[in-house]
Amino acid sequence: MAEGHSDQGTNNAESSDNVVDERTIVELAHLPQSADTLAALRVRDRIKRTGLFLRGAVLVLGAGNWLLSAVVRGGVDVFSTVVFLLVVLLVWGYPRLQASQVQRLVGWQGEYRTTVSPAGITCRSDHSTLIQKWSVFQGYRETADHFVLLSRDPNIMYVDVLPKRGVRDAEGVDRLRAILDQHTPRV
Repeated sequence: MAEGHSDQGTNNAESSDNVVDERTIVELAHLPQSADTLAALRVRDRIKRTGLFLRGAVLVLGAGNWLLSAVVRGGVDVFSTVVFLLVVLLVWGYPRLQASQVQRLVGWQGEYRTTVSPAGITCRSDHSTLIQKWSVFQGYRETADHFVLLSRDPNIMYVDVLPKRGVRDAEGVDRLRAILDQHTPRV
C-alpha cells in the first residue's frame, strides 16, 4: 500500500459479471399445490382467450340445447337437464382436472427451491434443475397469491408459477416484483 493512502471507506467489491448484488436475487421455497397450477391456467386462459371462448361456446350450446328441447316438448326434460348439468360440470371442472394432473406430475418431487436473478430463473427440486433465461418469457401477470410467467410461444405452452408464499418476507415480494418488472413486461 502506498504511503499516505488508506483503503478505509472504499469499496473493494469485484466488478465481475459473476458477482451479483444480493438485493437483485430472490429465493423462494415451496411445495407445489394444485391451486398454483389452477392460477396459472386461469392467467393463461385470460391472456390467450381461446380456452375461455371454447368453454363459453360449449356452455351456450348446452344451454341452447336445453332451452330448445324444453320449448319443443312443452316442458323440461330430465335427460336434457342432466346433459346440461354435465356440460356445466365439464366446463367448470376441466381446469381443475388439468391442475390436479399437473400436481401428480410435479408433486412427488417435493420442495421446489427457486432463485430469481438478473440472469433468469433457476428452479431446483431433489430430482431436477431447470434454468431459464428471461428470453423464454413474453411477460408475467401478478395475481393475489402468485406471479405467473408466460412463455413466448404463440400457444403459451409453458407457464412458470412463483407463489408469493414461497418468499420469506414481504420485502422479498417487492424485490421479486422489481426484478420481474426489470426483465419482462407485465401482460
